[in-house]
Amino acid sequence: MSGRSLTVGAAACLALLAGCARIPQVSQPHLDYPKAAKSAVSDDYFGTAVADPYRWLEDDNSADTKAWVEAENQVTFGYLAGIPQRAAIKERMTSLLDFERFGTPAKIGGRYFYSRNNGLQNQDVWYTATSLDADPTVLLDPNTLSADGTLSVSGPSVSDDGKLAAYQISASGSDWKEIRVRDVASGTDLPDKVEWVKFSGISWHVAGGGFYYSRYDAPKESEKMTRVNEFQKLCFHRVGSPQTDDPVVFERRDKPKWGFHGTVTEDQRYLVITSSEGTDRRNRVFYRDLVNGGPVKDLLVDFDARYDFIGNDGPVFWFQTDLSAPRCRVIAIDTRNPAPPAWRELVPQSDATLASAGVVGGRLVLDYLKDAHSVVRIHRLDGTFERDVALPGIGSAGGFGGRKDDTETFYGYAGYTTPGRVYRYDFASGTSTLWREPKVKFNPDDYETRQVWAKSKDGTPFPMFITHRKGLKLDGNNPTLLYGYGGFNISLTPSFSVGNLVWMEMGGVYAVATLRGGGEYGEEWHQSGTKLRKQNVFDDFIAAGEWLVKNHYTRPRRLAIQGGSNGGLLVGACMTQRPDLYGACLPAVGVMDMLRFHKFTIGWAWKSDYGSSENADEFRVLRAYSPYHNLRPGTAYPPTLVTTADHDDRVVPAHSFKFAARLQECHAGPNPVLIRIESKAGHGAGKPTAKVIEERSDLLAFLARQFEMAGPK
Repeated sequence: MSGRSLTVGAAACLALLAGCARIPQVSQPHLDYPKAAKSAVSDDYFGTAVADPYRWLEDDNSADTKAWVEAENQVTFGYLAGIPQRAAIKERMTSLLDFERFGTPAKIGGRYFYSRNNGLQNQDVWYTATSLDADPTVLLDPNTLSADGTLSVSGPSVSDDGKLAAYQISASGSDWKEIRVRDVASGTDLPDKVEWVKFSGISWHVAGGGFYYSRYDAPKESEKMTRVNEFQKLCFHRVGSPQTDDPVVFERRDKPKWGFHGTVTEDQRYLVITSSEGTDRRNRVFYRDLVNGGPVKDLLVDFDARYDFIGNDGPVFWFQTDLSAPRCRVIAIDTRNPAPPAWRELVPQSDATLASAGVVGGRLVLDYLKDAHSVVRIHRLDGTFERDVALPGIGSAGGFGGRKDDTETFYGYAGYTTPGRVYRYDFASGTSTLWREPKVKFNPDDYETRQVWAKSKDGTPFPMFITHRKGLKLDGNNPTLLYGYGGFNISLTPSFSVGNLVWMEMGGVYAVATLRGGGEYGEEWHQSGTKLRKQNVFDDFIAAGEWLVKNHYTRPRRLAIQGGSNGGLLVGACMTQRPDLYGACLPAVGVMDMLRFHKFTIGWAWKSDYGSSENADEFRVLRAYSPYHNLRPGTAYPPTLVTTADHDDRVVPAHSFKFAARLQECHAGPNPVLIRIESKAGHGAGKPTAKVIEERSDLLAFLARQFEMAGPK
């Protein structure tokens, strides 16, 4: 146990641990973990030698690594297959997920475009229709692109005249994309093929006959999943021409870390170029006059704040910014007189956090977060408040796309027990009309969600959503799954998940903690969980678990924690700091080696949140919580199921490989500590429905085994 104090108090802590000592452990089968070779690799950081015995697992192409992966999967899938509850869990997961669901429609060029999944299709299908009541035609069915559903599609981005749709294809979940162009009327692809695209949007310039996109230079085949991504460039592709003819519109060869995103204004007059460095929300803005021509011009180049372009009125550009407003505001900048004293504030900062903004229906549509749930406000273009959008309850709303002259917009709404509904909003009347509502085979009235407040180690309060069946007994015996993220200004808001529903049907409690490092309370909240202050995030999550125990929802033996990506780091750090507090841990695609994350693909971009081992002060903090480096020999760790995938080129699987190998080396006791390595999958986006069902069934079965829960009835 670490020396960190508990918010429940010393006496309560001793009683808690004493009670845990009397709880019999679940009988576990003997597991023979693969023997992972150790090397004498060591690095010197400012006079401190740090061993890295599993460095060899960073080479995902080596025969040794592939053999280790195969051996680990054999142990893991053998263990999971032996869990009696798994079959019933998978059957219930499949049954519940078999419901029709829709994306929010967009009206472009006089036609509507939207996605739909009939229930168990591996990928959503894209449709187009002349009206919302008309029978749609299939625009793009990704399920026809591969037999196993591992080719996924982002988009499509439709040209303003509604005639062409550019879409991005990803293979096996990789961040690398290939852009293709489809004729909307015929539903057939043109010969165009644009490669080596990553972290890119698509923005059409109809008069130019093509679109703007961002790309990198082609890597060597052996390095495409691990090579550092630098020197992104903004290019223009003219439909019908080969990619080799695509001109580079903007790049900075002197700034390898700068990334670029191009947006053509709705009036097709300007190209707005946003330049960022990694995941830092601060950015620079440039623009080019597409009508009169001329060079790219500087607009906002001080890198002093976040500036999100949301629309324009001729030469006047509107931005959402956190400059002098950590919860964001809306400003107008006249490009003819762009000096800051001439800027106009249209909507000032409020008590809620402005999550996103758009110009639709001749108005500003502002989507706020109030204590981590959505509040949507409509303002006139001069900034005058007009009305709130009446939402169905405490949940998450998103969408609200469209053009300045539209009379309608669409948005999705979801909650922890509310599957995603789609609404049409009429600007004239200010009313919302339900367009599509999923029919899921459960009764939402059987469940309840409440928001509670906990306090972290330093006294900082933070909210937490708790969802479960009604009539729950607070006897400290409920199996509880606590989820968190806490980073990169990303907000966790209410969402619906069939996997979570199955968990609650089995008697589980589902809790989501709103941690520092996220974006729920603006930039100050984000910054309070970054770099030298990153430990605040872990303290928050630990305090959330302690709150659930103190308030008799559960006890450590029946408390599980889960998170993915930065949330995988969260789980890894908390289980190494407080292994006594948890009965199971589920770190997914986590950043586990905090000293070398910047050496792979886009990892360098995370320095804005994490700092870097190349800086002495930041090294000491990173070393203190890095999950891989803080596993201690002879420690009894909670039952753990690490998950990753062979095509994850964002958080490369080496993080999980090294962590799992070290965990199995250090772990004492019978608790299973396993790693599940998915094939033909990536960081998570675009994962086929069939793989989602299998993976989530494995996770729930693992928890059911540790907590001795019955499967779904």
